[in-house]
Amino acid sequence: MTTDINELFDEILDLPEPNAQRRYAALVGLDDVKAQIHKQAKILLKPTLLDKWADEYHHGPVALTDVVRDRPPLFIFGGDVGTGKTSLAETFGDHLARTEHLSGGVRLMRLSLNARGSGTVGEMTTLITRAFGAVEEQAPIIESGDATQATILLIDEADALAQSRDASQMHHEDRAGVNALIRGINTISTQRRPVITILCTNRLDALDPAIRRRAFGEFAFARPDEMMRATLLSQIFHGISFDEQQIAELARLTGKNGRDYGFTYSDITTRLASTVLLDAFACKPVTFEDVVAVLKRVPPTPPFNSGAP
Repeated sequence: MTTDINELFDEILDLPEPNAQRRYAALVGLDDVKAQIHKQAKILLKPTLLDKWADEYHHGPVALTDVVRDRPPLFIFGGDVGTGKTSLAETFGDHLARTEHLSGGVRLMRLSLNARGSGTVGEMTTLITRAFGAVEEQAPIIESGDATQATILLIDEADALAQSRDASQMHHEDRAGVNALIRGINTISTQRRPVITILCTNRLDALDPAIRRRAFGEFAFARPDEMMRATLLSQIFHGISFDEQQIAELARLTGKNGRDYGFTYSDITTRLASTVLLDAFACKPVTFEDVVAVLKRVPPTPPFNSGAP
């Protein structure tokens, strides 16, 4: 029986796309991560750039380029809830399509957690295999040269599918699913398809070591520091007459303040921003005192599995 593609993927989005461009630009404090991901993705999709680099700086082929070229096109984004990893995974393809002039664009395919199945023997393995098959149909093999299009396979909450096979309580079907995931990643790599797989997880240590070893890049996402929070708050409250001292105070208040953790990016951009706006909407302007009052009502999200109230 053929599985409907809509059963396999929560979202299929063609990039570039204006909303993705806006969301990518709004991810402040992640410039170093953005730059590294872009450079690595560019190498994966345009391997001839390695040869040009070797010719320019070493006057001919070097073995190092072959080592890098043979790495599987897999990224792992690990970090706490709300630190921007999923948003970046969903939007960096927009920037890639624009800056690398990919004429065929980038297609984002977000795997549904329903792919985990109900636990029936063979079900999860079959669904994962079908998902990779659907992705391969979107990305023809590159016979030579560089890619003119790309596909991003995003697997959020990846620990649900890629949990370490060393876990004593792991069911046989889950182990088979991890094996299917590894096979899918390996097949894409050996066939030279322009597909980048991104695994996002809140539990980096729970991922199977064999998957982590295959990653072209592994990135850790942390909560924003005070400077990053100040930059983000300045963007959010642009157009409202807050001076530098007030922004600095809000950045301080969104820090730990007696807790073991401060605000995440999404705590500030969604929970804080929306509450401030809704409190003031249609009846008064937003004031500094209003934002401070909201901060007393809207605490930061506790770290994953912290047990904090």
